Amino acid sequence: MKRSLSLLKSVGQPALRRFAVGLCATLAAASASATIVSGAVTGGDTGGAFVKLNVPLTGSSPANTVGNDNFNSPNLFGFDESQNILLAAALNMDIGGSVAAGTQVASHYIFFDPANTGGHMVGTVDFDSDVLGIITSTGFLALSDILANTGVNYLNPGLRGLEAGDSVTISGQRQITFDTFASSPGDYVRVITAFSPGAVPEPASIALALVALAGAGFARRRR
Repeated sequence: MKRSLSLLKSVGQPALRRFAVGLCATLAAASASATIVSGAVTGGDTGGAFVKLNVPLTGSSPANTVGNDNFNSPNLFGFDESQNILLAAALNMDIGGSVAAGTQVASHYIFFDPANTGGHMVGTVDFDSDVLGIITSTGFLALSDILANTGVNYLNPGLRGLEAGDSVTISGQRQITFDTFASSPGDYVRVITAFSPGAVPEPASIALALVALAGAGFARRRR
């Protein structure tokens, strides 16, 4: 560490600034959160595709809303909710049991909102970290809305979840399969995944960041 500080003191302030900016950009890229990475519609009668949405939601009517025939589309949709949240209390799930307090998790909302005539859709969604469980019931969805800190307006909360004949399963370590018949206002589930290792900067990177900041402070004092 002393050798690193001595090296930084010998570097000019413009070069140091460029180094610090580049390092911050690298750390920011390393701190990507656990996310939906892909998906596909593999069966059913809608002829749709998987679409990952970004918040605020576009394509819905009114804008940035979900849960009340806001899309009327043959597609399977998903978007990321709160990411890498430390649970203050245990989180109950319909599939996968419960997640203990003190666990860091990421939340994702998956839904099928077809035209009012309805339809059958089978599709898969893949994530970049392990699936811990799925929330499919109206009650557990309401209790887990603490993870919906996205600014999205969730409509008809009493009609969310799955009905008899619908299913969602953990079909792989990082994948779910959605098999649902839906009409108005659609079917909605919340998928809970583990904290993504990619979201944690390596210890060496953290040490470098501290060295860069210390060097920048030294250069300012020299001026």
